[in-house]
Amino acid sequence: MRQIPVDTTSATVMVAKAPQPKIKDRRTGEIALDKDGVTLMTVEVMFSTPDEVEILKLTVPQPGVSEDLAMGTPVALTGLVASAWENEFNGQKRHGIAFRAVAVTSLAAAASKPKAA
Repeated sequence: MRQIPVDTTSATVMVAKAPQPKIKDRRTGEIALDKDGVTLMTVEVMFSTPDEVEILKLTVPQPGVSEDLAMGTPVALTGLVASAWENEFNGQKRHGIAFRAVAVTSLAAAASKPKAA
């Protein structure tokens, strides 16, 4: 599956929903892991550019998720990529775009630190 890098330089990004473990199987509640056995998290962010605002659901490895990511926290996205997906379930075809990031880092701590003189 081809991954397309997403340019975030002109975007304002804030947490829309606090991070949650990504569920692999809703019936069993099994948590999704990456190929190295690391827990995957889902983080919903408001991605705002001068032309539009969207809510993106990102998949991020747990070590890449900053602490204290509450709704409204400004964040930086590292290594954001988009991938097209398609599957068939019960005879119905579905498709969309999945977003994955290496890290979601809070910018709130950096903004609150006093500047050195």
